[in-house]
Amino acid sequence: MADDGADLLSRSELLSHILSKSSVLPRDESQIASNMSQQLQHMGLSSWSVSVIRRIRDAVHKVSPNIILEVGAGIGHRSAWLLELFKEYQTPDRFDIVEQGNKFAIIIKRLVDRYEASSWSNIIVGELPTLAAEAMAWKAATVSGLQSDESPLNHEYDVIIVDEKLENLAQYIEHCLPLLSENGVLFTVEPPVPSGEVDESDVEMMAHVNGFNSWIELVKSSHETYHIAFAPVFEGTIVAFLKK
Repeated sequence: MADDGADLLSRSELLSHILSKSSVLPRDESQIASNMSQQLQHMGLSSWSVSVIRRIRDAVHKVSPNIILEVGAGIGHRSAWLLELFKEYQTPDRFDIVEQGNKFAIIIKRLVDRYEASSWSNIIVGELPTLAAEAMAWKAATVSGLQSDESPLNHEYDVIIVDEKLENLAQYIEHCLPLLSENGVLFTVEPPVPSGEVDESDVEMMAHVNGFNSWIELVKSSHETYHIAFAPVFEGTIVAFLKK
């Protein structure tokens, strides 16, 4: 951790420190991020609230990652906050941005070029479970001494941010946790509790219920090997994972 205040904390206390509000970083959106927020509205898309993104930006600054992964970047609204941070304070060695569709990847590419970050940023189009499986297979091949094509993802991220729909959230986090470095932190947002009566014939709502149940099981099972912290902010609760 780059933040000097973390040196005196025990490992179990680190997440609370990391998730606390920064007193040195600006609170307002950059013009680029603000424009992307408006673009989201025009396209009928949603993103994490500014309060959530700002606090995660603060946390990333404290971790000062060399290698970072963002999953579910959308059109790059949150990416813009991170790229602004990296431009002003710190530049990672590698910033991998995963998005499922080429359409959004093109928008993110323009954003990366605008920040002159193309030399250390990678826009990866694909499904996270497939990419993570390939990365772990590549790691196994490297350990065994076998030759392999270059892995699409790194094996030791200092920060991973996961933004995915409720149905897949737990699964995506399960795929990402093995890709954390020894002191790496994974950030996500706690999903909302499905409310109201759910008809078992309602496929969409049942997927939400099953996804939320999978999330609860993930949190329960991960407590054995990970410190987990919850940080409520306006319009969301950030959840962070750190290896014990």
